[in-house]
This record gives sequence, C-alpha cells and structure tokens, in this order.
Amino acid sequence: MDSHFIKLLVCPLCNSPLRHDQSRQELICQYDKLAFPIKNGIPVMLSQEARSLSADADTPANGLPAAGAENHPTQPDTRPAANSPAGPGSSDGKH
Repeated sequence: MDSHFIKLLVCPLCNSPLRHDQSRQELICQYDKLAFPIKNGIPVMLSQEARSLSADADTPANGLPAAGAENHPTQPDTRPAANSPAGPGSSDGKH
C-alpha cells in the first residue's frame, strides 16, 4: 500500500489521522480505538467492518464513537450548557 496515500486517509468517524499497522494490515484510529482492515490493498473505511481495540479486541465495532469521545480533540462540544436556555421559543413555564 502506498504510504503517501495512507497519509491522506483519516478516521471516518472523527477525522483523526490513522496509523498504519503493516503487520496486521490495518489502519488504526487511536481516539476511537478502532482498526480498519486493508483487504487486497484497499482500505475498508466502514465502521461496521472495523475491529474494536477495546478489552475484547476480536469483536467488531458497533459504529458508535468510543467512550469519552465527547472530549475528542477534533470534535467541538456543541451541547448547550446545563444552566443555559434551550433556545429561542423555549418555554420554562414562567411568564
């Protein structure tokens, strides 16, 4: 597999750079703890095909971000603060 091409690939879930594990023929996302297989020289960048790098390393990934991904460095936290209003038009029952 061309190393220049590999440097262009990012994780499809979080857009982080991937590490190439040549011995296992996988592309590793350190943040989501997933290993994407390379089959016949072609990276398979589908979350349902990825292998989880968690405790049970042989189970397929469920396609969801890893625990703690809400603090991922490339993903901004877009959730409203707990004490902020829900937005325009929201009603809290007070007038």
